[in-house]
Amino acid sequence: MKPIRLVHGFLTVGVWTLLSRIVGFIRDAMVAAWLGSGPVAEAYIVAQSLPNMFRRFFAEGAFNMAFVPMFAKKLEAGEDAEGFARDAYWGMAALLTVFSILGHFSMPLLVLLMAKGFHGDERFDLAVTLGQICFPYILFISLTALLSGVLNAMGRFFATAVAPVLMNVFLVVSMFGADWFGWDLGRTLAWTVTLSGVLQLVFVWAVLRAQKFSVAFRWPRLTPELKRLAIIAAPAVLAGGVVQINLLVGRQVASFTEGAVAWLYNADRLYQLPLGVVGIAIGVVLLPDLSRRLRAEDETGGRESFNRGAEFALFLTVPAAVALMVIALPIISVLFERGEYTAADSRATAMALAIYALGLPAFVLHKVLQPLYYAREDTRRPFNFAVISMVVNAVAAFGLMPVFGYLAAAVGTTLSSWVMVAQLWHGTRSMGTATRLDDRFRRRVPLMLLAAGVMGVALWLMWWAMGDAVLARGTRTPALAVLVLGGAAVYFGTVLATGGMGLAELKSFLRRRNRDKASDQGGDQGSDKG
Repeated sequence: MKPIRLVHGFLTVGVWTLLSRIVGFIRDAMVAAWLGSGPVAEAYIVAQSLPNMFRRFFAEGAFNMAFVPMFAKKLEAGEDAEGFARDAYWGMAALLTVFSILGHFSMPLLVLLMAKGFHGDERFDLAVTLGQICFPYILFISLTALLSGVLNAMGRFFATAVAPVLMNVFLVVSMFGADWFGWDLGRTLAWTVTLSGVLQLVFVWAVLRAQKFSVAFRWPRLTPELKRLAIIAAPAVLAGGVVQINLLVGRQVASFTEGAVAWLYNADRLYQLPLGVVGIAIGVVLLPDLSRRLRAEDETGGRESFNRGAEFALFLTVPAAVALMVIALPIISVLFERGEYTAADSRATAMALAIYALGLPAFVLHKVLQPLYYAREDTRRPFNFAVISMVVNAVAAFGLMPVFGYLAAAVGTTLSSWVMVAQLWHGTRSMGTATRLDDRFRRRVPLMLLAAGVMGVALWLMWWAMGDAVLARGTRTPALAVLVLGGAAVYFGTVLATGGMGLAELKSFLRRRNRDKASDQGGDQGSDKG
């Protein structure tokens, strides 16, 4: 994949992920307005978190990190990639069907593991009921993730980026339906989660079939290739388990403070926006590209891909982190403070968001550094690093809980993310020149940091100048628009002025991207249809 097409892939996935996040914010704002931070809201958050937590084991967070490099290499070498994908698909389907049944009957225990603070009040029974409705989602979304990995390895990013948008649209529509027909909102949301998984799977399956690629039914069988996949995936699955233990720690800490589960969830959703748009885009595009280059022994191209991925990540993530720290409260106020979600809820959520934002660059750098290991089928070292990160998170969260309360969960998450990045970066020293930073990266990153700092000062001064209008109900939305647009203008203006990016270079990139897309249209026909 040419470097310009690599960046085009980042942008394709990023734009659609941004759209998904925007619709997701509409969804979360509606849930907050109708349910606030009350028992039903907290029970639903825990219930839908359970299948999403386990999907990291079986889907994009772990299994696919092992599956995609193997599939991409088979595709590059002209081996039986289709047969390998079919075996993996039906093997996963059988495993997760059994797991879904077990999860249904084990739901009371799972809720206790997620939120022990719920025990003894109405939130517990609600979370068990809604969790049993939601849990089959893990089967459908994990199979969707596997098929998405196939499409991504083939350079077809459009369909897999669109699929999450369908889920959020479906959830928004279902809430309007619940309001119109008088349905129970908690149960409606839970059922919609599972049905949206079915919808995403059907959609991605159809797009894959349009590419003349079939995963027609075959009885699950443990082939030598699947055994090798399991051996490679096992450490990644365990590493994913460590990451989810970090999530459990945060939920446990939050569950002992009434309303904190909702506060942390909404803060998490905000910092997930840049993480999703940038980090997921990089993870989706970079891993198969690095795998192909490794197979082709293209060390120079691999270094170029790694450096541009890291540069792209920091260029957008650093200013986002600064903005989320400086104007956390205005953002939360505009997005969530209405209906049952009060000003006190907004303040509590904003404090958590500012702490999470400190770790945002680290969360995105995870997505850049981990493919360097997984492309080499090295899943053991990331697991070892994740264990150390987990210990740091648990010690910080539980140790600081008496001092910071629910905010200790955010402190632990942020601190452990930087520990993880430090370990991943140190581990790349044994990978040769393909993981070395080039001169362009070293020159540009300090300029990005400078521009983000200037933007932060500008945001603070603009808030000070507008005063109470920033949080007043009648003026807060236009005031936030001024802050966002003004901050963006300052950041990009400073980057251009200091040479962090040249205007001519940006225009040249856009022209080259269009030419590259046109020249490859014949090879990509059907790739953007769905």
